Amino acid sequence: MTEATKRYAVVTGANKGVGLEICKQLAQNGIMVVLTARDEKRGLEALESLKHSGLSDYLVFHQLDVADPKSIASLADFVKKQFGKLDILVNNAAILGATFFIAPGIEVNSRDIWSKATDDNYELAKKCIEINCYGAKITVEALIPLLQLSDLPRIVNVSSSVVMLKVESRVPVKSHFRSQALKMVDGKVSLLQGKGEKLKGVLIGVARN
Repeated sequence: MTEATKRYAVVTGANKGVGLEICKQLAQNGIMVVLTARDEKRGLEALESLKHSGLSDYLVFHQLDVADPKSIASLADFVKKQFGKLDILVNNAAILGATFFIAPGIEVNSRDIWSKATDDNYELAKKCIEINCYGAKITVEALIPLLQLSDLPRIVNVSSSVVMLKVESRVPVKSHFRSQALKMVDGKVSLLQGKGEKLKGVLIGVARN
């Protein structure tokens, strides 16, 4: 693959679970992947786990906290200096917005059970909005200039169909705020028009790490 045809991707929240698997799949397809995580130690550990699979040439790590504009700016600067462009952005970093008190394997299928099994409060809800909604928006805004340099830019938003938001319920709000982030990101994609751009929303339901 020549320098001109190389493709580069950024995956947020990639130190475990779905994000880590996305990194693996992209790297296996010859795409250079920037694996990001808020916790540097966990991110580097995740990177090493993939390098043991023989993917060393296609993976690098960079710390990223999507709730911190300075951290996002640092990532954008890194990608610009190292690769000069970006082809794929996967917005995977997100939090649930509630604390679980339920044993693994127990199905949560009613509002009453969910209410007893979780604890949500103002601080958790605020953090959920900052990360799931504005975090994705600011990340896209920072990386749009690099995506504009790609011949075929892609933005993928990993969301969840785990809940529906209702005013009277205590159900966590992750699904709602991720959908709001999708709408805001959709507005930014207009900046990529004419370059074969794609905006994808991927619903994963519930994934246990």
